[in-house]
Amino acid sequence: MRTQRGFPYFFMRGGTSRGPYFLRSDLPENQDELAQLLISIVGSGHPLNIDGIGGGDAVTTKVAMLSASDDDWADVDYFFAQVSVESRLVDFAPTCGNILSGVGPAAIEMGLVQPTEETTEIRIRAVNTGARVVSTVQTPQGKVTYRGTAAIDGVPGTAAPVLLKFMDVIGSRTGSLLPTGQLRNEVDGIEVTCMDVAMPMVIARASDFGLSGYEDCATLDADKVFFERMESIRRQAALLMGMGNVEKSVTPKFGLLAPAAAGGTVAARYFMPWSTHPSMAVTGSQCLAVCALTSGTIADGLLERPADSPAPVVLEHASGKIDVLVHFEMGDSGFTLQSAGLLRTARKLAEGTVFAAEV
Repeated sequence: MRTQRGFPYFFMRGGTSRGPYFLRSDLPENQDELAQLLISIVGSGHPLNIDGIGGGDAVTTKVAMLSASDDDWADVDYFFAQVSVESRLVDFAPTCGNILSGVGPAAIEMGLVQPTEETTEIRIRAVNTGARVVSTVQTPQGKVTYRGTAAIDGVPGTAAPVLLKFMDVIGSRTGSLLPTGQLRNEVDGIEVTCMDVAMPMVIARASDFGLSGYEDCATLDADKVFFERMESIRRQAALLMGMGNVEKSVTPKFGLLAPAAAGGTVAARYFMPWSTHPSMAVTGSQCLAVCALTSGTIADGLLERPADSPAPVVLEHASGKIDVLVHFEMGDSGFTLQSAGLLRTARKLAEGTVFAAEV
């Protein structure tokens, strides 16, 4: 007999992604059981996620799980899961900065954090990677508001701003800014920079693949030859980065850079990795921005690097632009990242009980 299990949740848009936000204590502790539960809730295994609340795209099959932190610095622990659209897999290795945009508001809504007047500063530990993030949420009269005038490309309309300041993002997964020990590596005849800032990435020049770097998502997703070559390079680079076999992992992500075409710092395309991101990941934007600012990477010759900190880096992506404010130091050892700041928005879409099928 098929029965249903209900779980309280908030359904939120965070940045340019969306998904369910849960209290971690409401879900199974065992990670295998948790994965099967999330697959059922999202509806993984069907291109439309027709038997769940996913949206048929990787930016709509993400899950946030929150708890009060036992860390002396943090207020909230944020545990992230990337559920696949079709392959019934869950990856707990990465984190997601867009979904993180909704963590502050959700933590207040869940009662994990008490709001203060006008704005509330929430210290978040991303437990998947160990990154520390300070989120500033608009709370006029001590209540979360989602109404505002902030706009981000990839989301229609405006909303209240959520300010994110990322710290401790170097070596998020590999423990090193340059996991291969080099600024550039050659893989299958393509020069890449393997870098780990908030998200481990393999970054290349679009022109080396015969691309302009300005293609839209549909054009890139239809280019099966490019995706096959990119995936081969990604897997080989992951071995060089010490990440092992990543055939079933969404990390490292892949990125392409090209000269700016619309007044930004540099043009970028980001891959999730088996489809093109419709806009830009918050974590990926930090890694791409640091790659752009670091002398000797594949970004050399694609931009004019700012010399002063903080440096605004404007990435032109498939839906517009994203601004990353990078605080850094330049010393004898070169570029040293201190923190990266971004403006995002979030909105509560629904709350209640979501049901998972149980055999």
